[in-house]
Amino acid sequence: MDIRRIVVLSTLIGQSVCAPASAQPGSPGLIPRRALFGNPQRAEVTLSPDGRRLAYLAPVDGVMNIWVATLDDVAGAAPVTSEAGRGVRTYVWAFNSEQILFLKDKEGDENWHVWVCDVSRRESRDVTPIAVDATTLVAARIQELSAYFPDEVLIGVNDRDPRLHDIYRVNLRDGSSRRVWENDGAAAAITDDQLNLRLTIGLGQDGSEQYAKIVDGVSEPFFAVPHEDALMTIPVGFDSTGKRLYMVDTRGRNTAALVALDMDTGETKPIFADARADVDKWLIHPTQKTVQAVSVNDERRRWVCLDPTVEKDFARLRSVNQGDPIVTSRSLDDRLWTIAFVSDTFGVTYYLYDRRSGELTALFSARPDLQAYTLAPMRPASIKARDGLRLVSYLTLPVGSDTDDDGKPESSLPTVLLVHGGPWARDYWGYDPQHQWLANRGYAVLSVNFRGSTGFGKDFVNAGDREWAGRMQDDLLDAVQWAIDDGIADRNRVAIMGGSYGGYATLVGLTSTPDVFACGVDIVGPSSLVTLLESAPPYWQPVIDVFVRRVGDHRTKTGRAELLARSPLSHADQIRKPLLIAHGANDPRVKQAESDQIVDAMRSRAIPVTYVLYPDEGHGFARPENRLSFFAIAEAFLAEHLGGRVEAIGDAFGGSSLRVLAGADQTPGLSDSLRAHETP
Repeated sequence: MDIRRIVVLSTLIGQSVCAPASAQPGSPGLIPRRALFGNPQRAEVTLSPDGRRLAYLAPVDGVMNIWVATLDDVAGAAPVTSEAGRGVRTYVWAFNSEQILFLKDKEGDENWHVWVCDVSRRESRDVTPIAVDATTLVAARIQELSAYFPDEVLIGVNDRDPRLHDIYRVNLRDGSSRRVWENDGAAAAITDDQLNLRLTIGLGQDGSEQYAKIVDGVSEPFFAVPHEDALMTIPVGFDSTGKRLYMVDTRGRNTAALVALDMDTGETKPIFADARADVDKWLIHPTQKTVQAVSVNDERRRWVCLDPTVEKDFARLRSVNQGDPIVTSRSLDDRLWTIAFVSDTFGVTYYLYDRRSGELTALFSARPDLQAYTLAPMRPASIKARDGLRLVSYLTLPVGSDTDDDGKPESSLPTVLLVHGGPWARDYWGYDPQHQWLANRGYAVLSVNFRGSTGFGKDFVNAGDREWAGRMQDDLLDAVQWAIDDGIADRNRVAIMGGSYGGYATLVGLTSTPDVFACGVDIVGPSSLVTLLESAPPYWQPVIDVFVRRVGDHRTKTGRAELLARSPLSHADQIRKPLLIAHGANDPRVKQAESDQIVDAMRSRAIPVTYVLYPDEGHGFARPENRLSFFAIAEAFLAEHLGGRVEAIGDAFGGSSLRVLAGADQTPGLSDSLRAHETP
């Protein structure tokens, strides 16, 4: 469950598990799971603001850490952090170009603390301003960094009230801090480059967002965003004067436009809009704060230059790589950019671009080991739902299965319907390790942007309101039928698989339409919508009314009855097909109890299920050892029920915290592999 879209305020020993299926003539060799799901060699490449250093994430003893190099000696990069466990997952440069901030939780509990690393000394320390001690369970947020105050940061912390984030101003050099805003009920705050609080965002019981303007320290009502616009109307940042606020905004239109809002009058002026898709990325000059380019993403990402000075830059980028470019960082003088090119068949590659000379220098491939293998192209497809709604979807076929390149295999294939989480998120064209893994094993892979997915306008998002297990699920079923009718999918060998909301959709599929799917794989999915909402983290409470409007009301008798009717737990007795469930014990969004309770319900009815748990994970599996163990199990499970190819488990369980709580004997070879793993 991804709350970030709402709070705009607003997620896997040497023996073969089972015999590999016969390969088609010309089929490529197996891509090792480690090449797909192990740590990338390098990722998240960014420049320091002064343009002198390059940082990226790379493993140290198998754990992702921050590495830094000078631009004149990129090969001489060295790690500057020494994190263990789940490692560093995201980071950002301070504007002093000497420090890097990163977030750190405990084994996936999402009680984030803000840490700062002094690059030269290679020392890291916790700078989260908390009133008690470093073990306090807070979910801190980086609120604002500014080039005007390069040694400072605004941090949001919920230590005073676990439901609400106050804002502290923290000195990165000595760690001193002072609270600059005490939150009296807002879901979010908007600050500017001067590190001043400018707006707060509250939520009405009708699901609307109520913006208040801060004038001389006093809050006054400013404007409202109705419920139907709230998910896709999001503040972006201020211009250089602080008098205009850039926003993506659906008010008065369907798709989200980039607009400029006058901070005096509240009036908005459109900057760019597209009729089919929302504006989803923007390029804003690092110091002048002018909008230079925007991107929209219907089936593929498309950049539109609004400033003539960057047209030659994007023309240069398009000339050297077939992937979709994303500018990952820029030096403050705007001479240097780092670029990530995302491609379905080449993965992610990073470049350094010198705007002055036009030189584009290849830096790294995120996963160079994949260059030894042939990846399968991902094809966009527009599928029509039963009520006529257009569903942007993505299909990946095994290499060699579509000899005439018409987007259909020569004969129908076992198929995996891969459902995204959120649900207020979306699938994209590009490199997807699960698509590549499954296609390489002989499956057609289909991902569907069902109604409720973001990126295609507010009408499409709002069409998913209170349609969990309803029309949202119908969209998935319509896509499966499309694949069957087009000769892509073998109707008797279709699996459903996904994480978070995708896990929920998997459980719904096996309980409400048990004859459609041959098996299912549920990763951190909720089984009861009532217990999901009742167990929400405290800091979700300001937005609980949003969930009520979009999912259902667990606080009323009628609402609870409706939610229970749409909960797989209520229909566990209908499960007739094999099911694999995986969860992280520390998941704060979808608690472990969601998997526990449906497994208990199935076992009480003698319905077979395989249940794996990771004690050191949360909402998804961050440690590569855990990912590798899970995908090894999932691969054997799918092969047993769909007939795909299998890579031997080998040492896939090494270093993993894997615990199999039920049904080890339901997945061929799992029990033997566990015994081999546990033997000293």
